[in-house]
Formats: sequence, C-alpha cells, structure tokens
Amino acid sequence: MAVRRKLCLISQLEVQGFIERCMTAVGTKAHHARSLAEVLVEGDHRGHYSHGLNRMDMYVKDIQTGICAKDGEPEVEKESVATALVDGKNLLGPVVGNFCMNLAIKKAKEVGIGWVVAHGSNHYGIAGYYSMQALKENMIGMSFTNTSPLVVPTRGKECTLGTNPISVAAPAKDGDSFVLDMATSAVALGKVELHDRRGDTIPEGWGCDAEGKLTTDPKRVLSGGGLLPIGGSEATGGYKGYGLGMMVEMFCGILAGANYSKHVRTWKVTDRVANLGQCFVAINPENFAGGFNDRMSDLMSIHRGMEPVDSDSPVLAAGDPERTNMKKCEEIGGIPYHINVVKYMNNCAEKIGVSPLLPCDKLVPM
Repeated sequence: MAVRRKLCLISQLEVQGFIERCMTAVGTKAHHARSLAEVLVEGDHRGHYSHGLNRMDMYVKDIQTGICAKDGEPEVEKESVATALVDGKNLLGPVVGNFCMNLAIKKAKEVGIGWVVAHGSNHYGIAGYYSMQALKENMIGMSFTNTSPLVVPTRGKECTLGTNPISVAAPAKDGDSFVLDMATSAVALGKVELHDRRGDTIPEGWGCDAEGKLTTDPKRVLSGGGLLPIGGSEATGGYKGYGLGMMVEMFCGILAGANYSKHVRTWKVTDRVANLGQCFVAINPENFAGGFNDRMSDLMSIHRGMEPVDSDSPVLAAGDPERTNMKKCEEIGGIPYHINVVKYMNNCAEKIGVSPLLPCDKLVPM
C-alpha cells in the first residue's frame, strides 16, 4: 500500500493542458506555451522525468521575472544553403529549438544537410525531442545544447561545463529508429534533484562534494559540489565524458557566439539572461549510400539479437528503454508521477491562480 500512495496516474492531455495554463497565466503566448508543454510531456512520456513536469516551475519563474522573453520570434542572422546562425531572442528554449530544427530539416531536403546554431536561447527540455523531428522526414537528426556549469572536469573541483547533452536519431525500417539522448555528465542534474526530493541517496559516481570527492548524498552535490562527467573518476574514464562535454560546448557556445563554460549563468540563478548556445543538424541519407534504413535495422538487430549475460535483461539499442516506458504509459492509460512532484507543481500553480490543478486521486502501483 505504501507504493500505491506514492504514484498517481495522469493523462498526457491533462499534464499538457496544466502546463499550458500555468505558462499563459504568467503571460506566455499560447503557441509558445504549447511548444513548451509538448516538450515537457514528451520527456515524461519517454521516461525522462528529470526534464518534464519536474521542470515547469523553472520556466514559470523565468517568464515571471522577465529574465526570459515572452514576445517576439527567433530570427535568422546569417545563412548559406546548408547552414544558419539564429538569434533566439531570449525566448523559451523549445520555441527556439523548434524554429531551428525545422530550418535544419528544410535545408537538408534541399541540399542534403542542414546545420543550424542558435545563441540567445534558454533551457529546451530533452535534446531528443528535436533530433527525433528529423525521423518524420526519414532523416538523421542531431541536437546539442550547452547549459549552466554543473559538471566538474576531470582533476578539477570547480563546475566549468554544463550537462551538455547529445542526441542523435536515425531512421530504420518499419518505423523503428535509433534514438540516442544522453547528457555528457554521468547523470542529469534533475535526477539528483528528484532523489533529493524523495529523500533517496544517489549512486556513487554521479556527483562530488565541494572538495571534488565522490558522494552519495544529493544535498552535497546540490550545495557546493557538482556532477561528474560520463565515466566518473579519471580511473574509470571520466576524461572521455569531459571531452564530449567540451565538444558540445564547441558546437553550441563557441560556434554560435553564445555564453559558454563558466560564463553561462549559475543554474536557477536568474540575475542575467542565460544566452545558451544550441546546435541542430539534419542529414538526408538519400545523399549517401542507398539502403540506409535496411542497414540501420540490421545494425540494431545484431545487438538486440545477442545472447545476453542475463536472460531477463536483453541487449538494447538506444531508444528501446524509452519505447518500453511509452508502451507502459499507453497500457495503464497515462503517465505515472510521484505524488510529491504533483503536489509541488499544484502548489506552484495555486500561487499564480491556475485551475484546475493536476489530479491526485488515481493512485497506481508501480
């Protein structure tokens, strides 16, 4: 019974409508609020709870304080047939992201590839939301963003890089696809926050304290410490994650002329605009060797069909865990949320006069 009291089931439409109401209540344009809500709900639907409803209060605060713009649209500053530099006009990240990815896909249709970078953007949700847009056109999609400095580089103690996610999506046969969506840190900060909110410890290798020492206490990570790069310590390959984080910074902050590294504002401190840099790529496989989808399916089949170490844990391809989570949501008729997260967001909504609130009455065992 204890488990049943912790999770409540809410439909995607209910969550999306709730987020839209909260955003428009603080002055966000309706179509901008819809863009944000769609990204956040997709994050939860795919199982990335750290980048879904859990983040809504941050976006509300950004609009309320005026540190994030609510008027205007992104603008192209410079472009060629295959490239573009976009000014995000300090708008919500999903508004900038959709504009840029649509432009990248348009260019890829015309010349085989579209590479678009943006400055003046904000937090844009899950990177995979944008890379997957290319799948609808049978293209490869890529998306990257820099973020506030939350990651301690190998051999260091100070946070100088963001979680700097990488997402690559590639189409296969019959609607199947490869969808990589990962932070270049060992874990996203939101997962540490969720553990802290639930009162749980974190696995060793996720983060360090203010002295750069490994810790399993999320509070030490969130108050003066930082996240570790993929791989954790230097001995276990953390320098590789560190290098990937720098690569994303090059594609985003450096190439776009946005803020970068420790020049990006501190996480959740809205004393100045974020000016994040982001990168969006679309590649048309038809401009290369034929049979891409067939070979992509074969590549994934090779791995999915392997004999696993544990028969209860099959070998997966990138995107399979998310597909499993989405299937589970469809089977139970909604997205299961920890009740503490729902209550917290309902409390935020009440403060800005939003009604109706998210329902808390349908409890589910998970």
